[in-house]
Amino acid sequence: MSNIGKGARQLWYAKHFEPEEKLSGKTLLKFLLGDIAESVLLFLAKLSGHSVTHRQAEVVVEGIKGHIDADIDGVTVDVKTASPYGFKKFERGTLAEDDAFGYIEQIAGYSKARETAGAFLAIEKVSGDLAYLEYPQEELAVFKIVERIQYLKEAVEQEEPPERCYPDEPMGASGNRKLGTNCSYCDFKKRCWADSNGGIGLRTFIYSTGPVFLTEVKSEPKVYEKSF
Repeated sequence: MSNIGKGARQLWYAKHFEPEEKLSGKTLLKFLLGDIAESVLLFLAKLSGHSVTHRQAEVVVEGIKGHIDADIDGVTVDVKTASPYGFKKFERGTLAEDDAFGYIEQIAGYSKARETAGAFLAIEKVSGDLAYLEYPQEELAVFKIVERIQYLKEAVEQEEPPERCYPDEPMGASGNRKLGTNCSYCDFKKRCWADSNGGIGLRTFIYSTGPVFLTEVKSEPKVYEKSF
C-alpha cells in the first residue's frame, strides 16, 4: 500500500529490475530511528488517554496489502518522522499541495480499507515538535484509490515503461537542469535518465546541501563531481 503514491514508471522498473543502489548503513539507521519514534509516539498517545488499537493491522484493497501504524480514537493514523522542511506540511496542513512521497495516496488507501478518516501524526526530528493532520474519509475518497490501483497494475505489466513520472527542473539561472525531489530519491534514476546529458547519463555533483543529479550541464558546477 505504501507504493500506490509512487509513479507508474518507478513501479514498472521495480517490477522488472533490481534496485541500482543498496541502502547505505546511515539510511538503514534512519529507518530504524523512524520505527523507534513511531513506537514512542503511539506509546505516549496511549499513556495520555487516547485509544490506540489495531497496531500493524493488515489491510487489503484490490489485492494490494498494507499495514497501518494504528487507529487512534477510531481514526487510522500513519506516524511520520519529518525534517524541519517536511514537518511544516503536516503542521500547516499543506501536504496535499506538495506530496513528494505519495503519503496522501497511502493514507487514502488505508482509509478506504478501514472505512475511517485518515490522519498523520508527525514528529519534527530536530525540535521534537508534534503535529496532527487529519483528513475526513470523504475528502480522501476523491483520490479514487481503487481506480489508482487498477491503473498501476496494468501499467507495470506493459512491455515498455510508462512515461517519466516527473520532468527535470531548471537549476537557477545557470542553464543546467536537474532531477526534482521525487526523482532524486528513486532507486532507478540512472536507468530512467540514461539518455540525459546527450546520452552520457546523469551527472552527480556534491553540494553542501547534498547530491544534485544534473540531466543537462550548460555551466560546469564548481563542486566535486561523483562518478558512479
